[in-house]
Amino acid sequence: MATDPLSRTLAALADPTRRGILARLREGTATVKELAAPFELSGPTITKHLKVLERADLIERGKQAQWRPCTLRPQALREASDWIERFRELWDANFRGLDALLDTLKTSPPKRNDP
Repeated sequence: MATDPLSRTLAALADPTRRGILARLREGTATVKELAAPFELSGPTITKHLKVLERADLIERGKQAQWRPCTLRPQALREASDWIERFRELWDANFRGLDALLDTLKTSPPKRNDP
């Protein structure tokens, strides 16, 4: 199992159910039952997903009487986003280089090699 925070975050985000749960929590705090509603999964399975998200520090689970409301903790997402952003900058630089090459090819007539 991943031990560093970024690895835990990325591993948690790898699952579409967990991404769906996070998308729902963007709207605000929700109970486990509310989070489970859109998925055809058992209660224990949803709980396992929530534990993965909690270990990744992506959500916080509270206690209010018999309810266990969940809240999004966006800081771990920010750290993952910052890490991914560095690669976007690399791709942007590559695309700018490709655009410059294509512009050069558009303005230069093609060379012909007649035998």
